[in-house]
Amino acid sequence: MRGNKASVGLPLSLVVAALATVAPFTIDTYLPSFPDIGTELSATHAQMQLTLSLYLFAAATSTLIYGPLSDGFGRRRVIMAALLIYVAASIGCALTATIDQLILLRIGQGLSASAGMVIGRAMVRDVYHGADAQRVMSRVMLLFAIAPAIAPVIGGWLHDMFGWHSVFLFLALVAAALFLMIWLGTGETLAAEKRQSIHPLVIARSYARALRHRHFLALVFCFALMFSGFFIYVAGAPVVIYVFLGLGVNDFWMLFVPCVAAIMIGAQLSSWLAGRFSATRTVRIGLGLLLAASMVNLMQSLWLAATPLSVIAPLALYVLGMALTMPNLNVMALDCFPHNRGMASAMQSFVQMAFTALVVGAVVPLVTVSLTMMTLCMFGLSLIACLFWILRGGESEAVA
Repeated sequence: MRGNKASVGLPLSLVVAALATVAPFTIDTYLPSFPDIGTELSATHAQMQLTLSLYLFAAATSTLIYGPLSDGFGRRRVIMAALLIYVAASIGCALTATIDQLILLRIGQGLSASAGMVIGRAMVRDVYHGADAQRVMSRVMLLFAIAPAIAPVIGGWLHDMFGWHSVFLFLALVAAALFLMIWLGTGETLAAEKRQSIHPLVIARSYARALRHRHFLALVFCFALMFSGFFIYVAGAPVVIYVFLGLGVNDFWMLFVPCVAAIMIGAQLSSWLAGRFSATRTVRIGLGLLLAASMVNLMQSLWLAATPLSVIAPLALYVLGMALTMPNLNVMALDCFPHNRGMASAMQSFVQMAFTALVVGAVVPLVTVSLTMMTLCMFGLSLIACLFWILRGGESEAVA
């Protein structure tokens, strides 16, 4: 059932799904260019890793701002302002001459890229309820989850044809196109009478309520841990492709295309199950699937030689379970705070991005020394995600 009568010239699910791709595209499109960027800018591996981890920390921090701002000023204008900042930062990355400039501009990308995912999820819950919300969120999560998989493939093609500078110009063009899409075809989804105060004390109280909400936090951390298990392979893709599998710059598709297919199947299953299975039952199935996949992945790394089939098949099964689970976790978490969905979405994104940044900055460099270490880390993260789900307590009532 629809909620607010949003004036949207384009399908809202299409707009929100497109916005959801900005942050993961910004993370992954330039991964195949790591060696050449480092060589041209005389950057160390540690400095190149900073362009990724500091981006993630900036994106995570800014989510806490965008959520309340969109609750107070409306969704549309906040997203449009963030997209303009992102376009400028992306063009700057393409024109940078030093690694220090690139790191600074990547922080600028992070401060602006997070708006789309945070506010987009809130827009879905402004307009849709019940099974409809789950179906629309499945479509959004489909592109959100596919983006990390196809971004390195697109980045590899651009790098091979035009050089690494073209990757950042491509990101600027994507953001500019999204700005025009929203400006010309998307109306405001949050009615003026439903907007919240942006007084710092009011915002602080809202976040304090979220930090005390056991059910909400368990859902958020379950999502973050599950996604980080996949992201070990996304951030570690250069090592997996170049070192463990002995492949080249144009072979990233071998790792990511099967994951894209699995994500599409999982998202479609999640949409089909909406209204047939409860959200709780669907999450249980998805978590069981990804936990089993991570166990198989660990065993293959111990007993089998590293081949595209042995490495990628368990990963595809993992992301199938992840895609089945994510839309339901998002809707369930947002429903904990129906009058502060921007804040709730911001908290979700903050925990997810901050945890992913921690994994990228501190864990991935340690575990990419061997394939077994990577699979063991994925198994550990998926196991803890399942524990958070189990320990979340009963179904929580919404907080006004």
